[in-house]
Amino acid sequence: MKLEAHAKLNLTLEVLGKRHDGYHNLVSVLQTIDLHDEIELAESDGISLDCDVPELAGDGNLVVKAAKALREVAGTSDGVHMTLRKRIPAAGGLGGGSADAAAVLKGLNRLWSAGLDARELASLALTIGSDVPYLLQGGTALVQGRGEDVTPLPRADLDWFVLLSPGFQIENKTGRLFSLLTAGNRTRGTLSHKLAGRIRGGGDVPPQFFFNVFDQVADEAYPEMDEYRTAFRGVGAREVLLTGAGPTLYATADSRELGVAWQLLLQSRGWRSELTQAWWPPEPGGNSGGKS
Repeated sequence: MKLEAHAKLNLTLEVLGKRHDGYHNLVSVLQTIDLHDEIELAESDGISLDCDVPELAGDGNLVVKAAKALREVAGTSDGVHMTLRKRIPAAGGLGGGSADAAAVLKGLNRLWSAGLDARELASLALTIGSDVPYLLQGGTALVQGRGEDVTPLPRADLDWFVLLSPGFQIENKTGRLFSLLTAGNRTRGTLSHKLAGRIRGGGDVPPQFFFNVFDQVADEAYPEMDEYRTAFRGVGAREVLLTGAGPTLYATADSRELGVAWQLLLQSRGWRSELTQAWWPPEPGGNSGGKS
């Protein structure tokens, strides 16, 4: 069985406050893109993983955690050998590990005939990671709470994105970014609900409506971030934002040709840059992918 695990972008990301369970209440508008990892599942006696990025092949990978969790819930003794080809930058704020876990949950639910329905899969997904419930379905969605409240939205009027991945590595990245936030950084979710309302109404989705609370503390968390952001704006990008807790930056491009130009200019500096397109899951009897 061959699977695709699609990356996500946070069009908005607001933090409302801390919960009693130690997590934070969030409100976010999310969009999947066509940049994806590839996973192959093969029946096996145990649960094992090969990855073309060797340091990601251990039992700590979320796909192994997902497979073990599903096997326990399903009460099966079946196994699987997983082969993971990474295309999404690791630890970049693009949800790569969570997307891989979501794809494996859906794939193994079929391969093992586990019979979990959408609600049961989403509940299990939340035990693996806050982005996993949303990435079970992908597309455009409003996500609230810790990540368990996923409301699908109509296809947003989005097309091309250019990504810039600095590749910064900091220990406990997400925890570090949250620790830098103060009460002054908290919002009430209004920005996300306003964008969601605009999408529901069929309006355009200008990047001026995008927002990520972590942009306010990114320079403290990533001391070299300003160089990348300034260079990205220097090639012509208007609004440059983090996705997730970073460090990947993105901007919308009005056309593929413009996106290619930005990508090449950024790559000429020796940086990793990707041109990608908004992606939606297949509709019954229809096609998936971007607009083209």
